[in-house]
Amino acid sequence: MAAIGFMSSCTCARPMVPLLRPGILKMSSPQIHTTARAASKDYYEVLVLGGGTGGITMSARMKRKVGAGNVAVVEPQENHYYQPLWTLVGAGAKQLASCARPTASVIPSGVNWIQSKVQKLDPDKNCVHLENNQKISYKYLIIALGLQLNFNQIKGLPEGFNSPKIGSNYSIHTVEKTWKALQGFKEGNAIFTFPNTPVKCAGAPQKIMYLSEAYLRKTGKRPKANVMFNTSLGVIFTVQKYATALQKIIKSRDIAVNYRCNLVEVRADKQEAVFENLDKPGEMKVYQYEMLHVTPPMGPPEVLLNSPVSDAAGWVDVNKETLQHNKYPNVFGIGDCTNLPTSKTAAAVAGQSGVLDKTISCIMKGKTPTKKYDGYTSCPLITNYNRAILAEFDYNVQPLETFPFDQSKERLLSFRMKVDMMPLLYWHGLLKGFWGGPGPIRKILHLGLK
Repeated sequence: MAAIGFMSSCTCARPMVPLLRPGILKMSSPQIHTTARAASKDYYEVLVLGGGTGGITMSARMKRKVGAGNVAVVEPQENHYYQPLWTLVGAGAKQLASCARPTASVIPSGVNWIQSKVQKLDPDKNCVHLENNQKISYKYLIIALGLQLNFNQIKGLPEGFNSPKIGSNYSIHTVEKTWKALQGFKEGNAIFTFPNTPVKCAGAPQKIMYLSEAYLRKTGKRPKANVMFNTSLGVIFTVQKYATALQKIIKSRDIAVNYRCNLVEVRADKQEAVFENLDKPGEMKVYQYEMLHVTPPMGPPEVLLNSPVSDAAGWVDVNKETLQHNKYPNVFGIGDCTNLPTSKTAAAVAGQSGVLDKTISCIMKGKTPTKKYDGYTSCPLITNYNRAILAEFDYNVQPLETFPFDQSKERLLSFRMKVDMMPLLYWHGLLKGFWGGPGPIRKILHLGLK
């Protein structure tokens, strides 16, 4: 999430992983859950699939449109997470518990929470099938199912996380392992990876690298550390303006970057990571590591694979300007689960939510949608424990900055917005359906400026 409406760097707050092990967060509310399940109907005017950032945001907006009793959210998880702060959890600057709230507390009042898992979508019959043979019909469907972490696509994982040297900021089970691995670092390679798949918050894999490098300097271990970023991409960042700034940081802090290499295997017993050269398929290179941060391959949730609502890759197939489904006019998508050609961040969800709200209003009135999503997304790139670059851009990977100053420069202000302001904006603005991105603020701040 980013500046005042960018809503964050890591995308949706809905981890596609099991709940925390018992005892870490005791936030459930059985009475509310039972009531919600018992009160569920078999038809809703608006049915929302997913209780992450996009799902909660749209349920709040739809409640104001059609009334709480006519809206339901299908979400199996007990807790809702603000994932953008997991970068700081992995770097020892935040506690995991501070990023979580009970799902019951973020569901809009009066909106029905169906605590179940989606098993099948049947848009031709305007219904979805849930666990326990439950079928729910709808007039309008909003799909906000997030994406799925696929650690098991890397040989040696997830069992490799039993090693104290490996962590990942992308899972509730492994984010604290990142901090333990960093604390336990002695000397050698500290390797940070970026997979050969779409990811949520594409800046997060290098944010933890910058913070780890800063921590090693602070603790006097930097002279014995070789900090390395092994990425499947051919560039450090897709927007040239921010890439140039990041390259300067990388050079000044003596960080090694290896492009076009993809992690395919972890040998935890030997502390070895195996990477494939994507420009020469089949060619492997083995690196020893003292610390390894893994950004896992990611993909659509299984329920969307081969679904009528999805494209060939499994992402929900929507119009990139209106977010309306390309085949089913009463189906809409938002967030990480869609095939929108923009970065998967909560900031993007904020921008999408305002457009989708207008789109659905037009459809309900029998009108043609006019408001268009420009691909706005944001990624506050934390580069130190008190500095960040505030990247904002659009579908054309061109900067779309909110403030009338150069946001590619490291600033304390950008860091404080990321850490202090954006969580408040998330919980009290975006999830309440009142924040649709910083577009209006940008127009005011840039009045008279070219």
